[in-house]
Amino acid sequence: MFIVLFGALVFSNFINVAGTPALLAQQLAAVAVPPIVVILMICCIYLVLGCLLESLSMMLLTLPIFYPIVSALGFDMVWFGIIVVVVIEISLITPPVGMNVFVLKAVVPDLKVTAVFRALIPFIAVDLVRLGLLIFVPITVLFLPSLMR
Repeated sequence: MFIVLFGALVFSNFINVAGTPALLAQQLAAVAVPPIVVILMICCIYLVLGCLLESLSMMLLTLPIFYPIVSALGFDMVWFGIIVVVVIEISLITPPVGMNVFVLKAVVPDLKVTAVFRALIPFIAVDLVRLGLLIFVPITVLFLPSLMR
């Protein structure tokens, strides 16, 4: 795990020095893709990465790239941070490699992994609905932080 974290830190520093986030933000602005489509693509990337990495590694690898892009698109960074945390947690329970499912399997060895994945389907569906609400109705995320400003 530390090797992945160290590699992610080196990678994020390299990406920042190379200027990749600014270049990607300019490219997205030139393509004229609706901003919400970019957010949905980012969520899909996190769902796929959840099959391969754990949460901290995902954040360290992707946020140096995604943060400037989302900021350039004009989204609130508190909103984006909550979206990232929610989608990462969803990705850690989705098949085929939901890492949190294997943690549960280690705690309860008599439980079959397939049974856990089958039981998770309604929860994943509800989590995706919740993610859709958070994305398309941002006031649900930003109401309390707006009171603190």
